[in-house]
Amino acid sequence: MKSIILLGAPGAGKGTNAKRICASYNIPHISTGDMFREAIKNKTPLGELANSYISKGALVPDDVTIGLVKERLSKDDCKDGYLLDGFPRTIAQAEALENIGKELNREVKYVINFVVPENILVERITGRRVCSKCGAPYHIKNMPPKVEGKCDLCGGDLIQRKDDNEETLRTRLSEYHQNTMPLVKFYSKVNKLHEVDGTKPLEELMKDINAILG
Repeated sequence: MKSIILLGAPGAGKGTNAKRICASYNIPHISTGDMFREAIKNKTPLGELANSYISKGALVPDDVTIGLVKERLSKDDCKDGYLLDGFPRTIAQAEALENIGKELNREVKYVINFVVPENILVERITGRRVCSKCGAPYHIKNMPPKVEGKCDLCGGDLIQRKDDNEETLRTRLSEYHQNTMPLVKFYSKVNKLHEVDGTKPLEELMKDINAILG
């Protein structure tokens, strides 16, 4: 079973590689945001409960989030594996996930941590640009447009999202080190952690991930 969690700081490449992994192994990409939206749309009891918090701008309590994860992992499309995105975020959630996995016979087998130096994360995030008209993504260094500041597809102006600045990133990195780094230790202790060099080109990185997943 290819049951996977990806860990890594903002800008480490989790999103890009999650899509590639799910396509390669034909497993569902389960993000907490999508999971909440689906449960709310389907008006499941847990979805209604989650919505009662989200609609007020409050954080959804752990027990509700954990219940939704269990509900999602019990579906048929997860029988051969899944990739969890955005969960767990805390040790309490990780421990609950271990229990859910055992109960459903769908335990997490692989935890892949993308290791990228902080200076490269800053370069990646602050260099992001997006078309103000069509939303196409660019990067001033890694994926520049043909004409500076203009979208190749529609000619729209390229803008920097307000969160893609160094000050916001430093705050997010601080939160990451405080909340997520303990998960690295947790999964290392239970022998599920694998680290990959997130600075490698995509194809090389995918070879490393395939070697881990077997």
